[in-house]
Amino acid sequence: MRIVIGQGSCGIAAGAEKVKNALINCNVKDEISITGCIGMCYLEPIVDIYNGDELLRLVKVSESDAPKIAEYLSTKNKDSVKDLIVTDEDNEFLTKQTRIALKRCGIINPEEIDAYIKADGYTALKKAVLDMTPEDVIETIKVSGLAGRGGAGFPTWFKWNAARQSEGEEKYLICNADEGDPGAFMDRAVIESDPHNLIEGMLIGAYAIGAKHAVVYVRAEYPLAIKRLKRAIRQASEKGIIGNNIFGSDFSCDFTIKAGAGAFVCGEETALIESLEGHRGMPRLKPPFPAQSGFWRKPSNINNVETFANVSWIINNGGEAFAAMGTEGSKGTKVFAVTGKIKRSGLVEIPMGKTLRDVIFDIGGGMKGDKAFKAVQMGGPSGGCIPAELIDTVIDYKALSATGAIMGSGGMVVMDESTCMVGMAKFFLDFTAKESCGKCIHCRIGTKRMLEMLERITKGEGKNGDIELLEELCYSIKDGALCGLGQTAPNPVLTTIKYFRNEYEEHINNKKCPAGECSDLVEYKIIKDKCKGCTLCARNCPVDAISGSVKQPHEIDPAKCIKCGKCYSSCRFDAIVKE
Repeated sequence: MRIVIGQGSCGIAAGAEKVKNALINCNVKDEISITGCIGMCYLEPIVDIYNGDELLRLVKVSESDAPKIAEYLSTKNKDSVKDLIVTDEDNEFLTKQTRIALKRCGIINPEEIDAYIKADGYTALKKAVLDMTPEDVIETIKVSGLAGRGGAGFPTWFKWNAARQSEGEEKYLICNADEGDPGAFMDRAVIESDPHNLIEGMLIGAYAIGAKHAVVYVRAEYPLAIKRLKRAIRQASEKGIIGNNIFGSDFSCDFTIKAGAGAFVCGEETALIESLEGHRGMPRLKPPFPAQSGFWRKPSNINNVETFANVSWIINNGGEAFAAMGTEGSKGTKVFAVTGKIKRSGLVEIPMGKTLRDVIFDIGGGMKGDKAFKAVQMGGPSGGCIPAELIDTVIDYKALSATGAIMGSGGMVVMDESTCMVGMAKFFLDFTAKESCGKCIHCRIGTKRMLEMLERITKGEGKNGDIELLEELCYSIKDGALCGLGQTAPNPVLTTIKYFRNEYEEHINNKKCPAGECSDLVEYKIIKDKCKGCTLCARNCPVDAISGSVKQPHEIDPAKCIKCGKCYSSCRFDAIVKE
């Protein structure tokens, strides 16, 4: 038997390394290896046991389960691990997906190049450099309809062709792995789980545009991804896959990694280039575009991790096969990082054309605690909130844009009835205001003024006319900002005003938060008929704001109450309410 333990960042954080060590301490004789994240983050740590072609998947494994697993390995009796075996319902999380970019994630060992080669790795690169011209490669990508998965959805072939046609011998191919959206972790998972797939896609792209230098710009907060990517580059170089005369062809290309300092604005390609050159990450005026004047003022092409992760599959299977999936204007599959108030959080890859309902309820299992679905934030701080009534919106670039949101890089934050939409808009605007590089006044000052207004509103200090002023500021910033950060920063505010205006009005006019999230607008009260006088709430109150005798109804002193909510969460009798 062969034991494979999921060791992406999510698995390690959940205790996968401890599980591995515990199995070793149980003197397990079977081979123990690692893999990356398979996407079922809510079930980590995951242990896969292979008996030939048969797979037994164990989930939510702890180090205390090691003896039970060791017993199963020696007896083959599944009863010893029956409480750990993944359910058919949870298996649907994967079986209902279509995986291309994530094809090998959670399957192969990301630290061994031979595992990648055994899984048809580098066959597409070999085919491209030996059997295809650069123009053939670009045409295949054109036929596929692959659009940039970083958010803008710009045709990949067009960018590649523009860089190829630019004059100059020195060209650069750059991967944007500066994944800065809150709640997004698609790129990190691909690099941690299948780094050679990124390398292969980039090498094919470099061959297509005529670049001899490939650069991965990855955020420094991804240490495991950087570690595994460095190892993969070293292994590929040792096998002659990176370097001079790749596969005996005339194509040569080297690889370097740049760890970014975590600036969200460096997701914008010209700001990324500035950072690569050692400058502060601030966007350049365009034109010229990077295809004409990019890194070191040389022709450059930039795509994100997921875009490159699709390339080898397209070369091996043909552009037509990729284009057969999706919608008329959005081809292929898309990866989403599904987080928030959802039962099954993790990585989901589906063909374009599926609906939000398919992802959130069919694959994601619906809301935690079976609460009512309220909205989903698409596209991170640059996107917008899509309300429950639009749950059947088709997932493609055009349909999502029509709602006021965007596809973005693939972050999908799911919210239930307990989420305050004004607070959610404030959260994302706080992020973009802090991440503004400050180069243009509209973004630097405008986002700050909007944030101040939202903070007032959530504190109960909103005034008549605030909503209209917010909208005016939103459109001014969108029209005047220099780059995509400022131009899209107002989207969360605009969409929450559009779909949840009543919540803004409640905050401003009635000084109430309908979701009960804004602490300054919440008042805790004890229902005397329900209170049993157990004193638990009083014992949990950090400021002694609750008084009462044992077995007698208690009271909350509003003058002392700091609205921390500890009494509310500790009450066993539903005797405390938020108003």
